Amino acid sequence: MPDRLDELLAQMLGPEAHFRSGQREAIEAVTIRNRRVLVVQRTGWGKSLVYWIAIRLRRDAGHGPAIVISPLLALMRNQIAMAKRLGLRAFTINSNNRDQWDAAQAALRSGTCDVLLISPERLANDEFVRETLPAIQGSIGLFVIDEAHCISDWGHDFRPDYRRIGRLLRTLPSGVPLIATTATANDRVVEDVVAQLGEGVEVIRGPLTRSSLRLQAIRLRDSAERLAWLAEQVPQLPGSGIIYCLTVADTERVTRWLVERGVVAAAYHAQIASGERRIALEDALLANQLKVLVASTALGMGFDKPDLGFVIHFQRPGSIIAYYQQVGRAGRALDEAFGVLLSGREDDDIAEYFIASAFPPAANMTAVLAALEDGAGSEGMSVPALEAVVNLRRSVLGKVLKLLEIDGAVARDGPRYFRTPNPWEPDTDRIDRVTAARRRELAEMDEYVDHDGCLMEFLARALDDPDAKPCGRCRPEVSKLLPESADARTVNDAQVFLRHSDLVIEPRRRWPNEIAAHRGGPIEPPNCLGRALSVYGDAGYGLAVKEGKYKNHRFGPDLVEAAAELVTVRWRPDPAPQWVTAMPSRRHPGLVGDFARTLAERLGLPYVDVLAAALVPEQKTMENSAQQVSNVLASLCVVGDVPPGPVLLIDDIVDSRWTLTVAGWLLRTNGACAVHPLVLASAAGRDLD
Repeated sequence: MPDRLDELLAQMLGPEAHFRSGQREAIEAVTIRNRRVLVVQRTGWGKSLVYWIAIRLRRDAGHGPAIVISPLLALMRNQIAMAKRLGLRAFTINSNNRDQWDAAQAALRSGTCDVLLISPERLANDEFVRETLPAIQGSIGLFVIDEAHCISDWGHDFRPDYRRIGRLLRTLPSGVPLIATTATANDRVVEDVVAQLGEGVEVIRGPLTRSSLRLQAIRLRDSAERLAWLAEQVPQLPGSGIIYCLTVADTERVTRWLVERGVVAAAYHAQIASGERRIALEDALLANQLKVLVASTALGMGFDKPDLGFVIHFQRPGSIIAYYQQVGRAGRALDEAFGVLLSGREDDDIAEYFIASAFPPAANMTAVLAALEDGAGSEGMSVPALEAVVNLRRSVLGKVLKLLEIDGAVARDGPRYFRTPNPWEPDTDRIDRVTAARRRELAEMDEYVDHDGCLMEFLARALDDPDAKPCGRCRPEVSKLLPESADARTVNDAQVFLRHSDLVIEPRRRWPNEIAAHRGGPIEPPNCLGRALSVYGDAGYGLAVKEGKYKNHRFGPDLVEAAAELVTVRWRPDPAPQWVTAMPSRRHPGLVGDFARTLAERLGLPYVDVLAAALVPEQKTMENSAQQVSNVLASLCVVGDVPPGPVLLIDDIVDSRWTLTVAGWLLRTNGACAVHPLVLASAAGRDLD
């Protein structure tokens, strides 16, 4: 066995490679003693190497194929490449490779599949559970759970479908070994994962300190100061790196800014629909064709670039665990790399959103169950049908249905959901405990920013590393790290950039399914492309919009001039507007109208007041398209004659776009030939990834 292990290690990493402490022990625990093992080791330690060698040894001994549960497609691509180094025949079944499913299933039936990689969500797929899984369930040679912290709802990256794994493990034949791996688990998460993996789990845990990382935390006042700092420091940093942002809008904005400053940068986030585009971006960073990839958390688990020179966080993550995983991408094969955490005033708002949305409130769960009981009948209810009767955002509704399905309270047949006879009560105590724990972790992250001791030691202690000690490479041991401020001229440039960072408002083109039956499917013709002057609450003009609406109760002349400059210089809508109107409001009468009148005068256009609103629930309380459209249709109407020329339609804040859509539809059906929406701020510009 020792010689064979060394032979396989050399086959993977070359003849000079040596096992790190704990790697050989983990492999032997699985392959010799048939144990269930949880490996908790630092990023870059080589956890995947452990299970690939174990899979090879199990297959050589005549055991069946291994199942690897992997959370990301990017991670699966890397793993398939690693499997080939050991001569393993690896297949994957996922939502993006439907054309390869038949080949994978044929290989499983013929015994020519050594490894099947699937996402946890695949365990919720009816076809996979009914057809593929039963064919191999009795012959699985090794079960691997990568990024096992996702099992735990105490963890920072909980994925509900991971909870299905525990049920699957209970159906496996006795004696099937298991390897679960993670780099981001404190004692609480470890205990939770162990409890779900079953009895007799052996935990192999090593020190988490990374000797190559030089850590630094810097507080800066606003986005302009952080952008200025990036412009000055990123070109000086070694090699290529990653800048993590908490929102999609920030990945795009930071990228545009750096490109303008001559930095070779690209944005990476979950809203990039093309998988090929994402792979191309990853490959460009791997090949050092980019100085920096500005990424959301979509670039996380599974991305491995050993020579990554730096990781910078544009905002503060919500927990030490999340931060350690991301900053640990840097310096895996370097003697020195930088991990810099920038912190600003919007960080707490974003973190609070993540905490508040982690678990759907019990009221949401019971509302969905009640809707299924009342309206489903024998045919069940689709998601669009549920949206018409339950006021929940589609993403939230999907999470509610998934959790209820895992709990056995809901069953699914294709696109339709049914209420099962199983009783269900919300586990409010558990949710309260987890939420309280996450708030403590957020406070701990805030302490990290202001910590005056060794930052690596702080991370290690927060992760319950028994070997935590000062590293001698970061603040305060090393006085000369990176500057903690930016030149005033660069900050001014960044402020100008932010004030010119308007967003395009894409028009809605189809009515929601439940409305389409009455209105027709397409919205003909749709609004023209619109513009939002800013992101609500952001540096630039976003703060001025927030203060104008809720503090000053008027929008000042600076916003009028900024909007006029946008319309006449940078946007220039075509066909050119011939008149201006405003979105009415019963709760803030005059606020938008007064601004629109002043802007119309500044543009030399007539202002015509042709829209009126009834008092209905606030639009921002409507959570999905069906509810939003119904609410706006009940509110808006046209009063008076609508001029026939193109119109500039003014509103203060846009989120779902349905208010602008319905207003534009009313204006066009009553005579306006084109509608150009212009809003002061986008509340949706901070799409979270």
